[in-house]
Amino acid sequence: MGRRGYPPEFRRKVLDLLESGRKVADVAGDLEISDQTIYSWRRQDRIDKGLEPGLTSTERAELTAARKRIAELETELAIHRRASERLGKVVPPKGGSQRSR
Repeated sequence: MGRRGYPPEFRRKVLDLLESGRKVADVAGDLEISDQTIYSWRRQDRIDKGLEPGLTSTERAELTAARKRIAELETELAIHRRASERLGKVVPPKGGSQRSR
């Protein structure tokens, strides 16, 4: 379907419904989303508020960005290594043909 989650505003409204006293099962049924999704959002909200241990949403985003950047750098390094290996076979190292006086 191409959907990659729900907008933050929607999540906040769902959590507000829970805080107003609505039950997870009722909200999930009314909005046609899974109970587990709502439980996950509620848990993350509690972590973000410091009520439970775990990575905050900001920390998770930073970790995801760092992992992506590491993967990019590893790919770039592999490209440079391959290029260096190929150039080493074609071009002799500097200093190898010079005579010392």
